[in-house]
Amino acid sequence: MTADGHVRRVHVIQGEYKVSSDPDVVLSTILGSCIAACMRDPVAGVGGMNHFLLPGQSNGSGGEATRYGVHLMELLINGLLKKGAQRQRLEAKIIGGAKTISGFSNVGEKNAEFAHQFLTDEGIRIVGSNVGGEVGRKLEYFPVSGRARHYPLTGAETRKTVALEIAPSRIVAPKPADASIEFF
Repeated sequence: MTADGHVRRVHVIQGEYKVSSDPDVVLSTILGSCIAACMRDPVAGVGGMNHFLLPGQSNGSGGEATRYGVHLMELLINGLLKKGAQRQRLEAKIIGGAKTISGFSNVGEKNAEFAHQFLTDEGIRIVGSNVGGEVGRKLEYFPVSGRARHYPLTGAETRKTVALEIAPSRIVAPKPADASIEFF
């Protein structure tokens, strides 16, 4: 925080990425079916966020490419490397991917699957993930500390802050109450 106790808010809109090594910066965005990948190098003290609309890559060229995950993931990683990050130390958090309109295809789920697969393929450790659901999120990411928090966009007057610190290692299904029933 700055001397007066405030942070400098930097908004990341769809099709953008931002990188910072300033501990007083918080990156923020609003997500529906879009995904924000937040990455940092904890040793170099640099981090960043992107915000993409569609999984995969564009068949076209020019400005259309900024809507796609591959383009923005590569820009974010390269931006971090230019600021002194080392690829082997990068860690990531993935947020977003809601299905905000029922009855339509679930592009949010495809975005989340793409982000997880991309990071896995690149050898970047995923340390946090909050994807899916039916409501959008307001996301705040502190790129130097790696702290992330999101607020569900439910329309309620008071919004609950949910800290996103670490991804579960695996999902464990609860055991059924009746041992004669088995779920797959």
